[in-house]
Amino acid sequence: MSSVLVSSLTRRPRWLQAVADWCRGPWQLSQEGLALWLALYVSATANLTFFRVVAQTGAFAGDSGLWFGIALFVAITALNWFLFLLVVNRWTGRPVTALLLVVTAMATHYMNRYTVYLDPDMIRNILHTDTKEAGELLSLAALPSVVLLGLIPALIVYRVRFRPRTFGRAVAMRLSAILAALLLACAMIVSVYQPLASLMRNQKELRYLVTPGNYLVSLASVLQGPVHTGPKLPIGTRAKVVGRPAHAKPRLLVLVVGETVRAQNWGLNGYRRQTTPRLAQVDGLVNFTDVTACGSATEVSVPCMFSPYGRRDYDKGRIEGSEGLLHVLDHAGIRTLWRDNQGGCKGVCDGLAFESFRDARVRGACNVEGCMDEAMLSGLVDRATREQGDIVVVLHQLGSHGPAYYKRYPKRLSEFSPACESTELSQCSREQIVNAYDNSVLQTDDFLARTIHLLSGVTSMDTAMLYVSDHGESLGEGGLYLHGVPYAIAPKTQIKVPMVLWLSNGFAASRGLDRACLQRIASEPASHDNLFPSVLGLMQVATPEADADFDLFTPCARAVAHTDKTGAGSR
Repeated sequence: MSSVLVSSLTRRPRWLQAVADWCRGPWQLSQEGLALWLALYVSATANLTFFRVVAQTGAFAGDSGLWFGIALFVAITALNWFLFLLVVNRWTGRPVTALLLVVTAMATHYMNRYTVYLDPDMIRNILHTDTKEAGELLSLAALPSVVLLGLIPALIVYRVRFRPRTFGRAVAMRLSAILAALLLACAMIVSVYQPLASLMRNQKELRYLVTPGNYLVSLASVLQGPVHTGPKLPIGTRAKVVGRPAHAKPRLLVLVVGETVRAQNWGLNGYRRQTTPRLAQVDGLVNFTDVTACGSATEVSVPCMFSPYGRRDYDKGRIEGSEGLLHVLDHAGIRTLWRDNQGGCKGVCDGLAFESFRDARVRGACNVEGCMDEAMLSGLVDRATREQGDIVVVLHQLGSHGPAYYKRYPKRLSEFSPACESTELSQCSREQIVNAYDNSVLQTDDFLARTIHLLSGVTSMDTAMLYVSDHGESLGEGGLYLHGVPYAIAPKTQIKVPMVLWLSNGFAASRGLDRACLQRIASEPASHDNLFPSVLGLMQVATPEADADFDLFTPCARAVAHTDKTGAGSR
């Protein structure tokens, strides 16, 4: 009797025994059941940024807002269920879903930290990121998110065993589940159609926060988009140098393409800090105060600014498939050289002279992690003067590329402190982040001043420097960090950029440019669209592709006595 009593007291309840048996695994689920659990899990853990940004619009206010939020969550879950139903099967279900979970966990980490919108341009940036840039972004701070939200759920998925079914029943169950997922999504969307339509009409880019659909759809768009592996469409093949004075020296124009410097932190623009002390001492420097970039990321801005089409006629396929500014200069007989301390020329120098300084060994400017931008000045004058004729040299900076701002400047330029010394910006205060960023702007100021000093010492050529940043940067305003927000909603911090022009006396005289006039027009609105015709105008290259209305310097040019010969800049 006592043994029976002891047995009854020590026996586990059936429900508890069932839980213990389930935890020991392997677990049996239908494929549709696993897809539903995965959808619920991803909707709940990977879409916090989406719901946070929607909440900031006021869409969840009041009783109707509560139902709107619930309907949105159910609709996203239904759509995720549909997605997983397409990939979960007996053979591919576990490896594919495990991969999706890990990638989604990584995407979630960066979306939560920096409010990253995973649109096609951002995916293109990620795919084209080199190992050094990737190394700076992949910090140990991402590890807990990847392990907890990605690896552990992926291991759990591998413990699941699918319930055996006949082929006919499996097909019927799958089709029924797909239909149920679509009907549920449609029902939820219809129930909140009016507020949802209004929200998406005003905030179209919100769809790039719905995970994992955002990066999957964007990746498919990138892979299916125009990929130009063949020759680019020639433009400006009849371009020629015209109107050059008979006595003119050859010209050397250094075009500095900056990286991630925003106009708001540019000392010459009236920023509360003097982040451009050396440039402020340069006589005759022209500072353009209202310049708009044609993209919020390098992958968009650089091809766009070197194109004759620009943002006003933006067509990504057309831009990528056509030659650009440097090719037109080459057709006109002007030598070009691209010197790079970044991730390449993004196709705008294809087939032309190119030098990378990412792994250079320039004493005093390089270490095992890479080079400071001044490394690109090494041997520049010798290279430019080696041959006769005009030359345009592009210096593509590493500049203020984040999030490792503290790596972009030497200790001697650590003027603003304390500075963030981590690639995980969430570990730093906003003040520390801004301090590190401003120090990196000081490095660009120093680099540009060095470039001007170098050019001012060249006596055999008329020299000039034009600097413009490719895009700006967010430093925590509105919860945004870094750059790459879709252009339609990109804040001014990401698309307003600095631009400066320096001309030697000989260059200004031979080109007939009125310095006082240049200072007057410097406060007028300008953009990357002005770069193509303005550079051709500086070098006096005539071609139908250059729209004179967009040449910034034409209003300040005066007639100069010139030779009847054309092609004075030819090699």
